[in-house]
Amino acid sequence: MSWTKTIGIIGGGQLGQMMAISAIYMGHKVIALDPAADCPASRVAEIIVADYDDVSALRQLVERCDILTYEFENVDADALDAVVKPGQLPQGTDLLRISQNRIFEKNFLADQAQVTVAPYKVITSSLCLEHLDLEKSYVLKTATGGYDGHGQVVIRSAADLEKASRLANSAECVLEEFVTFDLEISVIVSGNGADVTVFPVQENIHRNNILSKTIVPARISPALAEKAQTIAVQIAKKLNLSGTLCVEMFVAGDDILVNEIAPRPHNSGHYSIEACNFSQFDTHILGVLGLTLPPIKLHAPAIMLNVLGQHLEKAQAFTQENPSAHLHLYGKLEAKHNRKMGHVTVLGEDAESEREF
Repeated sequence: MSWTKTIGIIGGGQLGQMMAISAIYMGHKVIALDPAADCPASRVAEIIVADYDDVSALRQLVERCDILTYEFENVDADALDAVVKPGQLPQGTDLLRISQNRIFEKNFLADQAQVTVAPYKVITSSLCLEHLDLEKSYVLKTATGGYDGHGQVVIRSAADLEKASRLANSAECVLEEFVTFDLEISVIVSGNGADVTVFPVQENIHRNNILSKTIVPARISPALAEKAQTIAVQIAKKLNLSGTLCVEMFVAGDDILVNEIAPRPHNSGHYSIEACNFSQFDTHILGVLGLTLPPIKLHAPAIMLNVLGQHLEKAQAFTQENPSAHLHLYGKLEAKHNRKMGHVTVLGEDAESEREF
């Protein structure tokens, strides 16, 4: 049995690129499927240019690869089920379906994984919003398709109800009570179908619903950090996890509430490339291959700064002035406002915790 595998990645964005780099370092071949021939993964892998729901293209990927994985959750699960061979997609499509739909996700987290989530209810039309207690604040999110703040409305007063009603009438939604939290954290956990390994707790700061900065370790007590890691492991084990999963959470006093899960490496885990003995991409590849997973060690405290389109010049100047900073650019050809173009990681106690681009 050959050690070297051909790994198929559905999606050729920056996550696919970084997965591919880890796989290539381990000696594997990578083929990615993406609608754009010049996607970030094209710099390091062969690309099949096709839409994600193109069954004939997916079948071609299936026939040419030993193992498949995906770089994001908006993949057509039905199309995958139609073509994938038994055992070829270790993450499975059940995890995809859970993470694609906020209703399925909330029900899984609350009922099956039995972790604490913000109070929520399913909204099927604007009629469900008629008797809201407006002493409280809420966030209404479409069940499917939202990202980086898209597909959601914050309800703080009657004035917000008109916009919320339009959203509720356009799609099935989840209404969450707005959580007053101290900070946002996330935990990366990787599994190989039997065992799991867990990363340090990450503190995340968002600007305009887009991750701006991650601080590791998170500025919380050891007891809370242990609680967060335990929750992430509990969810991973309930899923019989293969590959990497990110669990996003809120810290509210001594409580931790799970916000959502992402069934793949995550923006908040990019610091691990330099700061840990194994990155989230390394453990993802090891996990989907069913190989033994290492315990994770943090070499040094770290901050990771997202580089959006409007930050490119600042980021490049910063790394010139701070040669120990690690600049990663993803190779996207066009720098657009708020488009993720790269990230910078700074290690050590001297990491400027207040800096953002």
